Amino acid sequence: MKMLVAIDGSKNALRALKYAIKLAGKLSEPSSLVLVNAHDDTALRGASQFVGKDTVKGYLDDLSNSELAEAVALAEKSGLSFETRLVRGSVAQAILKAATDRDCDQIILGSKGRSALRDLLIGSVAQRVIAMSTIPVTIIK
Repeated sequence: MKMLVAIDGSKNALRALKYAIKLAGKLSEPSSLVLVNAHDDTALRGASQFVGKDTVKGYLDDLSNSELAEAVALAEKSGLSFETRLVRGSVAQAILKAATDRDCDQIILGSKGRSALRDLLIGSVAQRVIAMSTIPVTIIK
């Protein structure tokens, strides 16, 4: 089973990864992980005309690698096969595209636990992934 775990540097994302590792240990089939870090670069596209596309890309890549560092260490310690992906664009859509591109069987996300009112008004990445996904999604709180 191939599981995509969205990693944003939060404690909930690390809990999601720990869940995926534990789940993989219980499965009889070989499992692998795709650790995805997504950033919406829409707001920074305008900045690229002033500082250059390479500067913006470098900034986002550095941020992503920083947010992935602890997750990579956990994945290495688990002994599972894994890969990392840095994706850009609308976060929910980028996660779903990565899951499709990597032929994942499941998506596992950490919930940030925002207030119900804020989620009602603007929605959350997890809600959008659930709404648009054609593969199973597990939310870890």
